[in-house]
Amino acid sequence: MSKLDDIFSALSHDRAGHVPGSEAYLKLKAEAREQIEGLFRSAEAKPQPFGPFGPITLPYARMGAIDSLDLFGLDELIIFAFYNANRARYTRVLDIGANIGLHSIILAKCGFEVRAYEPDPRHFELLCANLKANLATGVQAIQAAVSTADGEQEFVRVLGNTTGSHLAGAKNSYGDREFFKVKVHSVEPLFEWATLAKIDAEGHERQLLLASKRSDFAHLDIMVEIGSAENAAAIFSHLSSIGVGMYPQKLGWRAAGSAADLPTSHRDGSLFLSSRGKMPW
Repeated sequence: MSKLDDIFSALSHDRAGHVPGSEAYLKLKAEAREQIEGLFRSAEAKPQPFGPFGPITLPYARMGAIDSLDLFGLDELIIFAFYNANRARYTRVLDIGANIGLHSIILAKCGFEVRAYEPDPRHFELLCANLKANLATGVQAIQAAVSTADGEQEFVRVLGNTTGSHLAGAKNSYGDREFFKVKVHSVEPLFEWATLAKIDAEGHERQLLLASKRSDFAHLDIMVEIGSAENAAAIFSHLSSIGVGMYPQKLGWRAAGSAADLPTSHRDGSLFLSSRGKMPW
């Protein structure tokens, strides 16, 4: 087994390494970064072994100050381990905020049918190329954002970190930016279609989750990042009112008892939402 196999095995069997800032987390984070640097630094489209998912191809790309190596952070590896552990549980997966396609590639490797939403045309071009390089035929790539209604909205491309680009008004951003219109699809029919949704909506997660209904969670689980304390408070209130459980990574995926337990930035890790009564790991 490779070192990366060992890391995925540890993430699958010991949640102590999931809590951001813990000793086990920091150790695994350093080990994972070393392995990723050795595998995915090249701009050449070359398959590399990636733990239980087999070989994947993701050529090195820059996105402002961020690069494609940052897409393999420990928090993402934890989510990938979750996908792997639940291959038999889910069938249809939404990737909202697909970026250049790493989550969609991993989801396809797990055998899921995927709809990948990415509004930025630069990222979307790389997304399509990466899906093709990985023969990810189970992924439907859609150049659009996701919101509460079909139409168009203004999009803000943050040039210093295009992974932080967002729909106008979703969050505050600074530095050099570009503004343009993007197509937007309504989230309501997407929640009806999916059995799992991964949401990285850069501040717009509040609007998406407040549009969710109790009936959605009869078949749907959600993995989401939350970008602010204000969003966390609104999300906690809504999901509590419709009886949906909230399981934050920062609590080792134990149930949240208050809005203060929810993440308020990517540094706190993700939040899992489900009506199942616990996180299925």
